[in-house]
Amino acid sequence: MSLRTALPSKAARRSRGRTAAVLALCLTALSTTAAGAAPQGTDGDALQRRLDRFVTAPGGPPGAIAVLRRGKDVQVVRAGVADLRTGRPPRAHDHMRIASAAKAFSGAVALSLVDRGALRLDDTLRERLPRLPDAWGSVTLRQLLNHTSGLPDFSESAAFRAELVADPRHRFDSRRLLDYVAGEPLRFRPGGRYQYSNSDNIAVALMAEAATGTRYERLLRELVHEPLGLRATSLPQGHRMPEPYLHGYDVNLPEPPQDVSEVVGMSGVWASGGIVSTPADMSRFVRGYAGGALYGKQVLREQRRWVAGASEPAGPGRNLAGLALFRYATRCGVVLGHTGNTLGYTQLVAATPDGSRSLTFSVTTQINRSDPQRLERLRDVQEAFVCALLKGNRH
Repeated sequence: MSLRTALPSKAARRSRGRTAAVLALCLTALSTTAAGAAPQGTDGDALQRRLDRFVTAPGGPPGAIAVLRRGKDVQVVRAGVADLRTGRPPRAHDHMRIASAAKAFSGAVALSLVDRGALRLDDTLRERLPRLPDAWGSVTLRQLLNHTSGLPDFSESAAFRAELVADPRHRFDSRRLLDYVAGEPLRFRPGGRYQYSNSDNIAVALMAEAATGTRYERLLRELVHEPLGLRATSLPQGHRMPEPYLHGYDVNLPEPPQDVSEVVGMSGVWASGGIVSTPADMSRFVRGYAGGALYGKQVLREQRRWVAGASEPAGPGRNLAGLALFRYATRCGVVLGHTGNTLGYTQLVAATPDGSRSLTFSVTTQINRSDPQRLERLRDVQEAFVCALLKGNRH
């Protein structure tokens, strides 16, 4: 989900006009290796230079960190700072908002339940969530997961946006977010085409709750966090970030970057984009998720039935969409994963199809298709890191 607003600070008070315009638009130097890490050498130096150039370019993020894992070998490349006030560098255990990469977590919950027989990919909204509009009733879990449902996007609702602009920390009822578009028809016949919608993964989480009688937060913990050893990952409702964290910034030249890490509450994104994690935890998650550690081969095959569609923002190379997973075909090979962008943060998490190698790539400002040139620069750097990850890979 894409959200952007301004700080409640002196800088924000000087630019109220900018605040409204930016929110409306977007609702649409140091390298280190971890213990036991692979030596960087020439490849590591080249990656460091690429990341340094990206961060120091005009409009670049204040900070960036990439974690490449090849088996037990870990390489961390970082540039810029985690906090402009203190100047400390980014670290792999810093918390961050993972934005729409959270959709992969709702996918992990749903597919784990499919593997256990508690849900079926052909289950419909009419069967599982009869309170939702009857016009949406034929939409299936599969169509929600691969964004071919046709559900209208609640985050594009005028009423939702008005509440968010009036109070970015407004406490929404996360389980009633679809009510904002309940009076609208489907955008197209279910399964007819691809269209990324934040409503899809809200409905996925609600279907998981309906099938189990268990709150989504507990399902996350029991089906995803505990099996994959995620100890620093959470789904908050409020705006506070756990310490330590990568500070997220609004970068809009010629004005200085504004710290927007805690401007927006997470109740209005929930299962669609509200998770807070760390680069280290996301490395564990994407290896297990992309590699199929949470469910059997039959479910894995269904997840990898690709359709035309790109993540938001688009990931490196050519994008195809699966079930809460994207296929990124780069010039050096294929990785599977997810991207995300929200106020102050942009994310890529990806792994080889067997889960043996992974990349997390995090920057501390929002970059998406509203700025095509900056997005293309980001994708180019991401592809260079994917190529470094895959070098020598025979899978």
